[in-house]
Amino acid sequence: MYHNPVLLKQSVDDLVTNPDGIYVDCTFGGGGHSREILSRLSEKGKLFSFDQDLDALKNTIDDPRFTLVNQNFRFLENSMLMYGISQVDGVLADLGVSSHQFDEAERGFSTRNNAPLDMRMNVMQNLDAKKVINEYEETELADIFYHYGELREARKLARDIVHHRKAKTITTTEDLKKLFSYLPPHKVNKFYAQLFQAIRIEVNQELEALKEMLVQSLNILKPGGRLVVISYHSLEDRLVKRFLKNGMFEGEQQRDIYGNYKKVFELLKSKAIIPDDKEIEENSRARSAKMRTGIKV
Repeated sequence: MYHNPVLLKQSVDDLVTNPDGIYVDCTFGGGGHSREILSRLSEKGKLFSFDQDLDALKNTIDDPRFTLVNQNFRFLENSMLMYGISQVDGVLADLGVSSHQFDEAERGFSTRNNAPLDMRMNVMQNLDAKKVINEYEETELADIFYHYGELREARKLARDIVHHRKAKTITTTEDLKKLFSYLPPHKVNKFYAQLFQAIRIEVNQELEALKEMLVQSLNILKPGGRLVVISYHSLEDRLVKRFLKNGMFEGEQQRDIYGNYKKVFELLKSKAIIPDDKEIEENSRARSAKMRTGIKV
């Protein structure tokens, strides 16, 4: 299976309120969410799905209501305008790395396999993990590890990498992991997960792209339209939660002329929805998922 979609029924239940409407799936992947959305639409409905990964294009859906856009979702608004669409009824984003990307060893996303340091979701871009590890300054690496991987020992990790790469270029995931072979066994799995996450976020500019997509989703949603986002780590979820609550990512929330806080979304549910035990048992990658839904005011 290319990708096992998480919170499939719950997310599409929240998303589709108008069978005749226009919807966007920002993260097509294996097409699981897209197929479920199409099953809820009438002949008049339309679905536009985005994916920057060339591998995902092989999963395209033969349906006149469906359009697959080979773009990063950070280009959501302009891409939709190119198709003559200025407003939509709903936007869905299932963030993170697809099962396929993790399982394809040569992509370098997984901590389990020895592979080239790559981690690009868009294989056409220049920046990859090898460049990050071998060319970034020590302070840049430390910032990435601390902010994107939430690793307390970020400065030491960056220093170790810079020291080792002077003698030999770090080219594979195994080369990178060997630098930290001194770690106690009970800490290894979590550490590598955080380290690889940090590098991957930098390579793909994931948080910047997420911010841009959220803002553009607000711009193109009709009043009453819904934004549904499934995130997989706290960095993503904090951005989504704050944007749905405040319509911004930092600073003080805006007020109207009467001094009241301005809302751009109403939360469909006050707390994030998480997968149940059955789904987690069937799909271990669902265990960290959180879904939030906002209705445009």
